[in-house]
Amino acid sequence: MLSAFPSRSSNVRASMSNCLVADSFFNMTTAASNKLFAPLQVGDVTLAHRVVMAPLTRFRADDNHVHTDLALQYYSQRAEAPGTLLITEATFISPEAGGYDHVPGIWSDEQIAAWKKARCRHFIFFPTMDWILQLWALGRAADPKVLAREGLPFVSSSATPMEDGAPVPRELSKDEIKRYVDTYVQAAKNAVLKAGFDGVEIHSANGYLLDQFLQDVCNKRTDEYGGSIENRARFTLEVADAVTAAVGAKRTGIRFSPWGKFQGMRMEDPVPTFSYVAKELAKRHTDLAYVHFVEPVVAGDSDQK
Repeated sequence: MLSAFPSRSSNVRASMSNCLVADSFFNMTTAASNKLFAPLQVGDVTLAHRVVMAPLTRFRADDNHVHTDLALQYYSQRAEAPGTLLITEATFISPEAGGYDHVPGIWSDEQIAAWKKARCRHFIFFPTMDWILQLWALGRAADPKVLAREGLPFVSSSATPMEDGAPVPRELSKDEIKRYVDTYVQAAKNAVLKAGFDGVEIHSANGYLLDQFLQDVCNKRTDEYGGSIENRARFTLEVADAVTAAVGAKRTGIRFSPWGKFQGMRMEDPVPTFSYVAKELAKRHTDLAYVHFVEPVVAGDSDQK
């Protein structure tokens, strides 16, 4: 779903899905009459249509989280349609934000150079193909064994395991939260100012770190980052404020999954929390590029609403 600040009834529901088009679509008179193929302004980017490549984790980086030639080939095969928006796979903003092998990062010079190589290669031939880098921090969704191997902590909003019997993360301190905000900013700058991306998408969905603060099924804090809706939303909004200040609101998008059950999420009533966040974003950043709401039919490996 791609919209300025969409309701659940948005008519652009297909835009940020996995490009699955229902059979009934082909009964329409002409493609030109369908909004799916109408131009769309997204921040500073003008798209020729509303079919967007969603972020897809590929695990094709090397041991230092630098993209390999195989990964560059993957993007080469998908970056050939002028006027199209491509959102990259989720990319670690720092070593501490990680916890999976072979996922690309955006903190080191080598990582930035690899992303720049992919971006610049296609800019020469397809200058109207727009790229956005998705910024990722795992929190309790990380593999504790991978973190331990690298000497990094296993953390979340609270000491709440993903499920019974799962490893228990350590609650982030307020100082650590502030450092994470700074890390998101540096990652956004690396993507836009150094690697040449057209913008960034803040990943605040699917049970990853920012989502772990938003949802009360995980966040059990009693300080200014937990409890009330305003407090649980604070971290995400601080990140959004800082990133937009660093690279511009028109170069910033953000992703949410209010109804998803993946990785222990789905509070009893997500509407008040995510309505508050959407309203705050609209009030603070009137020219934000987009808000990407995921309304899944599939949650994890099960088909359910």
